Amino acid sequence: MQSIQPDMKPSLIHCREFPAFAADNLESVRLAFRGATPCSLRQAWLQKEETDFAPAMVRVGWRSESLLIFAELTDVDVYNQATSLNQRIWELGDTFEIFLRPVTQESYVEFHVSPNNQRLQLRFKDAGALDHVRKTGSIESVVVVGEAFRSTTWVRPETQQWFAYAEIPASSVSDRSGPLNGCQWSFSFSRYDYTRGRKEPVISSTSGHAQPNFHRQHEWGMMNFCRGPQMQAQ
Repeated sequence: MQSIQPDMKPSLIHCREFPAFAADNLESVRLAFRGATPCSLRQAWLQKEETDFAPAMVRVGWRSESLLIFAELTDVDVYNQATSLNQRIWELGDTFEIFLRPVTQESYVEFHVSPNNQRLQLRFKDAGALDHVRKTGSIESVVVVGEAFRSTTWVRPETQQWFAYAEIPASSVSDRSGPLNGCQWSFSFSRYDYTRGRKEPVISSTSGHAQPNFHRQHEWGMMNFCRGPQMQAQ
């Protein structure tokens, strides 16, 4: 399909502070995020979405100096073969991806979650780090060891859905310490949607990418951390 230049500005969302909730309970998580601004995934680089495209929605909030993310993904064939931390899980099956960068720094993170709750944690100190990964084909130089963030997933094959919840400490993203309230981060959420029998996965993103390249940061959205009601995406 022919690619196009999306006629849109990056999304701006106001990420509000949440009260405590039961993060291991899907209904509790759904209720907590109910009033948050939804960000839809799409294929902005195409004139029309692929036939096998499946919708997904992401909402965000924050609490106790951690960014909270909840993704609801439609999926006719939910699976991933990853078995441990920091495998190349986007090559092993369905994957939800998180890109984050505080506007005051050059380095950014890329975090992945699979339906079976395996994680991949990457940190790029600058554009040169990304170039090195692409040139060598190896992610070892950007892998974050240890637990950079926590996640929980739920798979519901009877409704062709899976859900991912992530708690990301600000210290895993930001080079500077300090409260989240008043901060501004660039963000993007994306996915690899695999279906057995289909040669390539269907990819999509919340960003208005003119090309299918999730690292095009100038097309990412902007997230303002604040207290009070969340505003609609612009």
